[in-house]
Amino acid sequence: MAGDPAAQGFAWHPKARLFDAAGMAVARGEPRQGVIADHPASAALAALGAPAFRIGGAGPAPEAGPEPVFETLTGGSSGVPRRIRRSQASWIASFRVNAGLFGIGPDSRVAVLGGLIHSLALYGAVEALHLGAELHLLADLRPDRQRAALAARHIGLLYATPAQLRLLVASGGPPLPDLRYALVGGSKLDPALRASLAQMAPACAVHEFYGAAEASFITLAGPDTHPDAVGAAYPGVELRVVKGEVWVKSPYLFESYASDAGSARWQDGFLSVGEMGTLQDGQLYLAGRASRMVKVADQAVYPEEIETFLLSQTGVTQAAVLPRPDGLRGVHLVAVLKGDAAQEQRILQALRAQFGPLKAPKTLIWRDDFALLPSGKPDLVRLGKGLP
Repeated sequence: MAGDPAAQGFAWHPKARLFDAAGMAVARGEPRQGVIADHPASAALAALGAPAFRIGGAGPAPEAGPEPVFETLTGGSSGVPRRIRRSQASWIASFRVNAGLFGIGPDSRVAVLGGLIHSLALYGAVEALHLGAELHLLADLRPDRQRAALAARHIGLLYATPAQLRLLVASGGPPLPDLRYALVGGSKLDPALRASLAQMAPACAVHEFYGAAEASFITLAGPDTHPDAVGAAYPGVELRVVKGEVWVKSPYLFESYASDAGSARWQDGFLSVGEMGTLQDGQLYLAGRASRMVKVADQAVYPEEIETFLLSQTGVTQAAVLPRPDGLRGVHLVAVLKGDAAQEQRILQALRAQFGPLKAPKTLIWRDDFALLPSGKPDLVRLGKGLP
């Protein structure tokens, strides 16, 4: 509808302000259509407002539709990122929800730590400008300088992944007394990281979002959510779990893949991205992606479950669990880790106690050069190369 602001697409709010990593103010520019270079991010966002665009990524420019559209990218943990086509209105609908939940608006100071080719950072940045907040782009800073900038610029709301937050905590530096909200997506927060965040930012309420590039927000978890759950349905979302598979219906869903056929499936208006889990008392508990599930001696194993446990262990800062061929079991699991290798025996014992001898990884491989994607997630393809 012509009178609906969402139908008009993304736009800078008159009170929005944009600051680059150095703290320099960036003025709004002319909207640019097509593929916009993701670096410098400030220049890309200054051009926000076109009816069809993508920031970064390979492939042709998005084609215009009857309503404003754009493309974003999947995380690409298991291969080349896919291009996701969605209406701009599908994000604007959740901007309105978050404005109410977290008070995002002209009096807010928002920061993102990641690059704009990661959908979480792009979302947080576009939302801030659309709602009139003061936005700070910190991806070009190393973690200790990100933390110093968050303190010096009195940031009140932060969009980040757990991997980015681990680096922020480990970097040391000043506390963040002004941080009121940390909106976290990409993977599950472990208890140790949550405790470290509470020390770094004592007034900060941590809210985890479970979602996907295809579905946007699915659930929202707050400080009182059970630590094993990913939260209750995000406002406007309807959830179903059918034969262990999570299905979602909402105003926030994507239109289609722009690069290939993709893996998401539709059924009666509901979308599945292949995530497995259970609903208990309105809370969603995830097991992992069906595409990553492996059979170890005929037992179904979800590597994500083991990765979450590993990240809760002292001495582990990054973790990826990968299958390897096994003539007896079909496959066995190995864990590629970053952290303190002196903790290996204790971690192996904890794994066997938690998961048993079949499901627990047989070997821990420690790497200082732990390969990550721009999203901050482990690069499973690169990490799997050269494994025994």
